[in-house]
Amino acid sequence: MPGNLNLDALKEKVARGEIDTVITAIPDMQGRLMGKRFQAEFFLESAWEETHCCNYLIATDLEMYTVDGYASTSWAAGYGDYVMKPDLATLRVLPWLEGTAMVTCDLLDHHTHELVPHAPRSVLKHQVNRLRAMGLASAVATELEFFVFHESFDQMRDKDYRDMTTISPYNEDYHIFQTTKEESLMRAIRNGLQGAGVGVENTKGEADPGQAEINVCYTDALEMADNHCLVKNAVKEIAFLNGRAVTFLAKWHHDAAGSSCHIHQSLVSTDGNAVFHDANAEYGMSDTMRHYLAGLLKHASENTFFLAPYVNSYKRFMAGTFAPTKAIWSLDNRTAGYRVVADGTRNVRIECRVGGSDLNPYLAIAAQIAAGIAGIENRLELEDEFRGDAYQARRAREIPGTLLQASQALKKSKMLRDAMGSDVIDHYVRCAEWELEDFNSKVTDYEVRRGFERA
Repeated sequence: MPGNLNLDALKEKVARGEIDTVITAIPDMQGRLMGKRFQAEFFLESAWEETHCCNYLIATDLEMYTVDGYASTSWAAGYGDYVMKPDLATLRVLPWLEGTAMVTCDLLDHHTHELVPHAPRSVLKHQVNRLRAMGLASAVATELEFFVFHESFDQMRDKDYRDMTTISPYNEDYHIFQTTKEESLMRAIRNGLQGAGVGVENTKGEADPGQAEINVCYTDALEMADNHCLVKNAVKEIAFLNGRAVTFLAKWHHDAAGSSCHIHQSLVSTDGNAVFHDANAEYGMSDTMRHYLAGLLKHASENTFFLAPYVNSYKRFMAGTFAPTKAIWSLDNRTAGYRVVADGTRNVRIECRVGGSDLNPYLAIAAQIAAGIAGIENRLELEDEFRGDAYQARRAREIPGTLLQASQALKKSKMLRDAMGSDVIDHYVRCAEWELEDFNSKVTDYEVRRGFERA
C-alpha cells in the first residue's frame, strides 16, 4: 500500500492528539510538493474529499514566476482554481514533522471534475491506463543522487552559493568510514521515509566528495513517482532540520560529478508474471522486452526533455563521468545510456541512465512507458547490443547535448503527441522554451569573470 494510514486510523490519531496537521500536496511541473497544511479536524470534516488551489501551480517556473504563453491558464483567463482531490491510498504519517500526516492529491478541472491532462500525476496515470488496457503494468525503481554540504540552506544563501563545503573531502563511493560521518543525517532520512511508508533499501556514498544516493523499493509506476517526489522533499526537510544543505541540481559545480536519477523499469502482467523474462531467450530477454527497449532507443531524443528539463541538466553529459552521452543499449555496461541489468533472471530489466536528479519522476516515467508501448505496438526490432566503451562510439546515437535540441525533438514528436495529447506536449514545450528564454536573458558569472577585463 502506498501510504501507511487510512481515514479511520487518522481519525483515531487525531482524537488521541497524535496528529494535528494534514498536508494536502500535488506535484508541480518541477516535481516539487505544493499544497496546504490543514488543521487535522477540518481535514476530517471536509477537506478529505476535496480542496482547491490556483491553476497557476502547473504553469510556473522554478521561481514560481507566472509564465506567459500557456494555453491552459493566463492573466487573461484570470488564473482560476483547480480541485485538489486527495488520493487517500497515499495518506501517511511524516515522522520527521511533529504531529503531521500527508496525502498526495490529483488535480481536477473545477467544472468537469476530470483530471487536468497536463498535471504530472495525470500524465503518468494516462500511460499506466494504456498499459492496463494491454494487460500490463509497469514496475519501476529510481536511484536518486544528491550532494550534502556542511552549511545550512540559510548559510548557503547568505554566501550567495559561494565557497560551499561538501560534507566529505574525498570520493566516498561505497565508502563506509566516510559515510559513518554522515550517518546522523542519513539514518534520519532512512528511518523517516520508512516510517512514512516508503520502503527504503539503502543509502550509500557516491562517486564524488559529498555525494550520496538513496534507493527505495521497486514498485508500480504511480507509487514510485509518488515515493520519489516525497523522498526529495523529505531529504531537503530532514537536512534542514539537521542544519545541513543538500542539492538535487544535476551539476552543482563544473569540477564535481553530476547527480543522476537512474530509472529501472520492467513490465509485469496483471497476474504478476515477469513479462520481460524468457528463460529460453538470449540474456533472458523476452520479445516484449526487446520491443520495449527498441522503443526507448528509437524515441530517446524525444524523451530527453522529460529526463533533463533545465539548461543545467545538460552539463552532466560528459565522457568518463558515468553519465552517458550515447542513447544505445549494452549489457551491464555503465557507459551506455540504457543498461540491461540482471540478465538471465526473472528480474531482468532496463536501466535508463540518462535522467538527472532534477527530473520530474511522473513525466520521466510516463515518457519511458509511452516509448516502450510504441516499441511493443509497432513490434520494433532491437538494434545490436553495443560492447565496449560507449563514450568512444563515434557513430552511435547521441543524447541531445542542449535543452534547445531536446525541446525541438519534443516539439516534433508524433509518438508523444499521440501518447499524451498535443495539448500536453505543447504545454511542456512552452516550459522548455521559457527555461531557455529566461537563461538567455541573464548574464552569468562565467561571462563576467572571463570578459570583464579581457573583452
